[in-house]
Amino acid sequence: MDRLWSPWRYQYVSKALPADDCIFCTKGAGAADAENFVVFRGRLNFVLLNIYPYTNGHIMIAPYAHVATLEEADEDTVVEMIQLARHWDGILRSVYKAPGINMGMNIGECAGAGVAGHIHMHMLPRWPADSNFMTTVAETRVLPEELASTFERLTSHI
Repeated sequence: MDRLWSPWRYQYVSKALPADDCIFCTKGAGAADAENFVVFRGRLNFVLLNIYPYTNGHIMIAPYAHVATLEEADEDTVVEMIQLARHWDGILRSVYKAPGINMGMNIGECAGAGVAGHIHMHMLPRWPADSNFMTTVAETRVLPEELASTFERLTSHI
């Protein structure tokens, strides 16, 4: 196995919650938005940074309600989630000069959800030829922007 030394990530991975706690419920109910990288709060959903991003500007939209599927979510929650996705599409394109956006949901553990019990939508800015040898050959992502900088950039555009 190849290793890439990244001591700056320890501050994130060492803050893991107990297995029975839901990261989205905890961050959604908390008040320390900057510490939790919550960049926006809507009525039924909130927007937060992915602390293990695939690209700079990788956000997630999650409902406050702990629901595992779209079917379980009430209609107003789903509508607001999509409206937030449309709004943040414009913000991510503007802030990161991204001509493309990856957007999606992994619902259920077998579908690849890291947090299978609480739906959330990922949005990632993308650029032409933004993959490089590190991702392709070394299965490692190199991100030039710290999460605190991403938080400041995105919250300044709300």
